[in-house]
Amino acid sequence: MPWQWQLTTPVDLSVNVPVYDIDGFDNSAAVVRELHERNRRVICYVNVGAAENFRPDYTVFPPGVLGRRNGWPGERWLDIRRVDVLGPIMAKRFDMCRAKGFDAVEPDLVEGYTESTGFPLTAADQLRYNRFIAGLAHDRGMSVGLKNDLAQIPALLAYFDFAVNEQCAEFGECHLLTPFVNAGKAVLHVEYKLPTSRFCAETKALGFSSMRKRLPLGPWRQPC
Repeated sequence: MPWQWQLTTPVDLSVNVPVYDIDGFDNSAAVVRELHERNRRVICYVNVGAAENFRPDYTVFPPGVLGRRNGWPGERWLDIRRVDVLGPIMAKRFDMCRAKGFDAVEPDLVEGYTESTGFPLTAADQLRYNRFIAGLAHDRGMSVGLKNDLAQIPALLAYFDFAVNEQCAEFGECHLLTPFVNAGKAVLHVEYKLPTSRFCAETKALGFSSMRKRLPLGPWRQPC
């Protein structure tokens, strides 16, 4: 299933693919509606693992749940153990996705337990949070994709409807995503550094929906 992943705006609506993954905050219901009129399914990108100081709801995050900077400008890791605090915030974000008409959600940064976040996060903490996040999407009638977090795929496969992966070919990890394909679920995959000649044959054989993109995920794409 060919797809387009564009997190910059304005979104190029002319790409002839059945699935678009775009920023949930920066795109209006009119953009989603236009894509639907072109028979596209539309995924809502939302960061659930870090707070971004350029988002309109940034001030609702209490200081106690803000951790170390994660390397992206304006972003700080979140203490995902605090579902009591983060849950209502993420629920409102998913309400926004639903209100704008999105079909699915791509929750980003759902493997903070492998990073230096400033909090003693465990794999169990991450599983609990990721399952909670998946439930928020399903409760609102939207599909949800698992972004990376390859080590926890066996425990999360039943909760997520598709996968979004970055650079599995570069790191020799694509085989870890095959449970999604075996379950009849899409794997939406991108590489940034490798030319298509270095990964397309492998990922097409695995059944992935692969393309090459450039950061910061503008309209340019080079599909397999």
